[in-house]
Amino acid sequence: MSFQPVCRADEVEPDSAKLVILDGRKIAVVRDSDGTVHAIDDTCTHEEVSLSEGDVDDCTIECWLHGSTFDLKSGQPLTPPATEPVAVFPVRQDGDDLLVDVSVQIGAN
Repeated sequence: MSFQPVCRADEVEPDSAKLVILDGRKIAVVRDSDGTVHAIDDTCTHEEVSLSEGDVDDCTIECWLHGSTFDLKSGQPLTPPATEPVAVFPVRQDGDDLLVDVSVQIGAN
């Protein structure tokens, strides 16, 4: 597996997330406050809730249901109730497109 296109770069505004499906896996493509794009597993590790529906603040994303926050770079949970990290994947921009490689996990999961 290698990098695959998931969406156009202009589809993800700063401080927002977009749900994409890549090889049957739900991925949240997130642009943080600084404009850096991240790709993480979309499912909160506390309960099966979509993280792409949560709030993005600086380099974190908050689960909308119970308030767990995750670091976008490492996938580590920063606040309870989640205690397990989410997977983080490499992402890059090629022209107008964002590409993600789900075969390589940067963060633990």
